[in-house]
Amino acid sequence: MAETTQIEREALHLTTGDPLVVFDEVSIRFDEHEVLKSVSFKVQPGETRIILGPAGCGKSVLMKLANGLIQPDEGTIWVFGERIDHAPELSLYPMRAHVGMVFQESALFDSLTVRDNVGFRLEEEHVNPAEVTRRVSEALRFVELEQAIEKYPSELSGGMRRRVSIARAIISRPELILYDSPTGGLDPITSTTIVELVVKQRDVSHTTALLITHRLQDAFTLATHRFNEATGHMELIPNGGIEPSTKFLVLNEGKVVFDGSTEELVHTKDSWLREYLTE
Repeated sequence: MAETTQIEREALHLTTGDPLVVFDEVSIRFDEHEVLKSVSFKVQPGETRIILGPAGCGKSVLMKLANGLIQPDEGTIWVFGERIDHAPELSLYPMRAHVGMVFQESALFDSLTVRDNVGFRLEEEHVNPAEVTRRVSEALRFVELEQAIEKYPSELSGGMRRRVSIARAIISRPELILYDSPTGGLDPITSTTIVELVVKQRDVSHTTALLITHRLQDAFTLATHRFNEATGHMELIPNGGIEPSTKFLVLNEGKVVFDGSTEELVHTKDSWLREYLTE
């Protein structure tokens, strides 16, 4: 996917160096239970932010806030330079046109083929049919599923459905991808395949991303591997290297308890974080 042009950046109300996502003192409650408490962080262009934390700490709620699917009780949220925390639903459509979403359960349409699932957004936007076909093929080639184009979701394995979900997320060439537990419920081998696709999207297309995971192994694979276009595979960065654009946000009981680099997380002296990382 091509880098954002100056015209596209202006359309997204961005200038060079601006963060793509900003949460400023964001809080949200459900039935008097405060799920997120004064959460603040920024995501820079090209950055992959891995969101960690125990079950029920607010990770998926944060993801829904980032896409404008729900609104916070307090605080402000900016995406692509636009404030979205209390924006009318119709005004969010231009922003969402630049966002790809990968759901934990894939969320494919059972009655549609892989081709129609992947091309659904473009069809809704009335893109020329020939262009839809070309871009569907391109997206499926990226996730190595061209052979499944005429199959239905019921004919696919869990890992294949997740790969179709990634193809659907990237077909619009988004500036931001939201991955909600993309390896959830998958076996370790299939999980590695999905992580490799995330690394490929990061390193080949340089797409900014927020990614929730419950698997620390997946998180640190993202931080310590890169995609080699020559071999077509993910590989360990030599000499203990760390991928600099991949950073971490850790939540606990609705609060941010860590926001920083891989090195800072690994060498933290915080007792709770150290226990969490060794579980």
